[in-house]
Amino acid sequence: MRQSFLQAPASARHCPLRQPPGPSGPIARPLNSDTLIEIDRVTFGYDERRTILENLSLRFARGKVTAVLGGSGCGKTTLLRLIGGVHPANSGRVVFDGEVIDTHDSAQLYRLRRRLGMLFQFGALFTDLTVFDNVAYPLREMTDLPEALIRDIVLMKLNAVGLRGAAPLKISEVSGGMARRIALARAIALDPELIMYDEPFAGLDLISMGVAAKLIRTLNDVTGATSLVISHDVPECMAISDHVVLLANGGRIVAQGTPAELMASTDPEVRQFVRGEPDGPVKFHYPAPDIAEDFGLGLATGAGR
Repeated sequence: MRQSFLQAPASARHCPLRQPPGPSGPIARPLNSDTLIEIDRVTFGYDERRTILENLSLRFARGKVTAVLGGSGCGKTTLLRLIGGVHPANSGRVVFDGEVIDTHDSAQLYRLRRRLGMLFQFGALFTDLTVFDNVAYPLREMTDLPEALIRDIVLMKLNAVGLRGAAPLKISEVSGGMARRIALARAIALDPELIMYDEPFAGLDLISMGVAAKLIRTLNDVTGATSLVISHDVPECMAISDHVVLLANGGRIVAQGTPAELMASTDPEVRQFVRGEPDGPVKFHYPAPDIAEDFGLGLATGAGR
């Protein structure tokens, strides 16, 4: 792993973290495993009426950029929530570096979440804090580093995303593209092993989109982190990813492989998604009763006979 200005100084990386609440037992991790995250036959739904993911199995390679593509509502963000331990799977296992995630084990969740960074879909920045204090927040909450060292780390992270000069600004004073980069700087503040990006390109202009895509690839290559990108923006994901997974409703895997393999696929569902074709197996309308039934047209016709 190469060290660069993107990584915190050695004194910060080896500083003892604040201890999580509760007991913590021994951890068994596989040696030299190429898989960091494993989704093992996972089924999940927020309630009994609708299953979001059904019997889903995936593996995310260590040190690689993996993009999970799919239309709205197919379970992409839900997948991130399961990896982060926000919700337990109804069945199956979510495995983080050899450990099965237990959402009832607060000590484990605290420890594992320390190893991941999250770029939320809409940034989730604290609007009453400055740019600097937003990036400093996880360092102040999760470590006992002195303020002088926190300052250096924050400025390094902001410099990595091109916003060191914006450190004193309020969040209301920055653009949408800048806010997304600030959120990225905060996500990498603790030098995480896993960085999860939820729709990192949504709402960005073309230049900001290109900058964000380049940052994701650069951060992955320089820090050796594992990146999981959730998106429906095909060109950007194809340009920066090592592996691509295409999901359909219900968490069904339509296809997975290298960007070149998916772009060359002759499968109708894959072709429709990656080329943005309006007609094909993926329907525009959400399942609904016949329109005549909803508007009572059948009844009206029958009454007039």
